[in-house]
Amino acid sequence: MDRVTLRGLRARGHHGVFERERIEGQTFVVDLVLHLDTRPAAAGDDLTRTAHYGIIAEEVTAVIAGDPVDLIETLAQRIADQCLSHEVVEEVEVTVHKPDAPITVPFDDVTITIHRGRA
Repeated sequence: MDRVTLRGLRARGHHGVFERERIEGQTFVVDLVLHLDTRPAAAGDDLTRTAHYGIIAEEVTAVIAGDPVDLIETLAQRIADQCLSHEVVEEVEVTVHKPDAPITVPFDDVTITIHRGRA
């Protein structure tokens, strides 16, 4: 499988279990690795035969900014499902960063990474 990678997609979301997170929101950052066969697109120089990463980026940021969830695990799954709705994407790795997580000690980032494929 070939890979198309998007790093650092950012959007404001209202995800989290605490009321403050739901009211104030925070920035979430997402990295994607889309697994697909790019040979058909390359052979015909045809955008319609590959993952249109511009559209996928817009869809993913819409998921981040969309309906709130408690867990970043749920957010990651929703993003994976959106990516897999594109027929050419066979598998996807999604990393959700929550750099402003409500943690009381110094930290750099909180992430979850999931890998999903077609069932």
